[in-house]
Amino acid sequence: MTSLLSGKKVLIGVTAGIAAYKIASLVRLFVKADAEVKVIMTPQAKEFVTPLTLATLSKNPVYSSFYTSDGSGEWHNHVELGLWADFMVIAPATANTLSKMVSGACDNILLATYLSAKCPVYFAPAMDLDMFKHLATQRNFEMLESYGNRMIPAESGELASGLVGQGRMAEPENIIAFINNDFGQELPLQGKKVLITAGPTYEAIDPVRFIGNHSSGRMGIELAKTAASLGAAVTLVLGPSALSVTHPLITVVNVVSAAQMFEAVEERFASCDIAIASAAVADYRPQMVADQKIKKSDSSFAIQLERTTDILNWMGSVKKQQFLVGFALETENEEANAKKKLQKKNLDLIVLNSLNDKGAGFKGQTNKVSLINHTLAVKAFELKSKAAVAQDIFNEINELIDA
Repeated sequence: MTSLLSGKKVLIGVTAGIAAYKIASLVRLFVKADAEVKVIMTPQAKEFVTPLTLATLSKNPVYSSFYTSDGSGEWHNHVELGLWADFMVIAPATANTLSKMVSGACDNILLATYLSAKCPVYFAPAMDLDMFKHLATQRNFEMLESYGNRMIPAESGELASGLVGQGRMAEPENIIAFINNDFGQELPLQGKKVLITAGPTYEAIDPVRFIGNHSSGRMGIELAKTAASLGAAVTLVLGPSALSVTHPLITVVNVVSAAQMFEAVEERFASCDIAIASAAVADYRPQMVADQKIKKSDSSFAIQLERTTDILNWMGSVKKQQFLVGFALETENEEANAKKKLQKKNLDLIVLNSLNDKGAGFKGQTNKVSLINHTLAVKAFELKSKAAVAQDIFNEINELIDA
């Protein structure tokens, strides 16, 4: 199952139940999903699984008291922990801890952090059959969900007492799947396919030399990361770049030349929902490519060039249901040229940036853009990080799609 947990900050609260032995596996699964994990334990939970085990697996300190035990008096700030997390998972959630969560009791660092948390809180009940079925326990489930917490259903099977029935903590794989699915239902691009081109293309002159440009691919990579964070399955067609991206929802297709980029786009365009052409594709390539390195001479040297395929123009000519976004990097008559490109290439949105704006353009960490939609309405933005620009672009895309 594809994970939406990459880059998330996860706070796991471990209480004193036999199912605590499974938390080592849960921590490993979160880490494998590229999430950052911190663990809080009740003091009694340390009888079931050691803090050393969970600290080693999470690569972070484990907290089980308000102060360090070395006598230094260093305070473990439960408020900061609650603010740090993107979500919190209390597992196993024993009947005792669940009751305290309902009443607002605060006699350990786990409960103090729970009461301080601003993020979504999941809880995975774990207890014996009769405890699970008791009316007080069922009422606590209802109360906790009414507070906005999300219960990960307990599973049926053999329990520690030897009884068979409901009350087993959900298996770690199922906890991951539950949270993954829960996230997906709330994401605006869940189920959508996004195709993004990024980076430069290199057009070979001989085995050593090429025609290229200064594009780093950073803007396209930030767009891919933003699309993935919104739930989309992303294909990133990336030209030669020193940058890379790893995310379970991003498939990277590495290419070198404009012809290779077109081939990758042509194969995937029909099945995508949103296409964004942020690559700096070479407009021309050498008509002939030398098999061997061209030796220098005293005479002048000329290269005959031919046009490459205009990938964005091709997408605009064949698009059906796709929402198509192009980029315009201009140096003069910026807005007029961008509007002309939008109409000529049948785009739904164009992202205009100018090399005349300090901090915009190739290689840098920032960009300054204007977004022009199919009605020719213009939204201008201040200089921002490329990650923030990517978010602005997808905000506009979602707004236009929903209009």
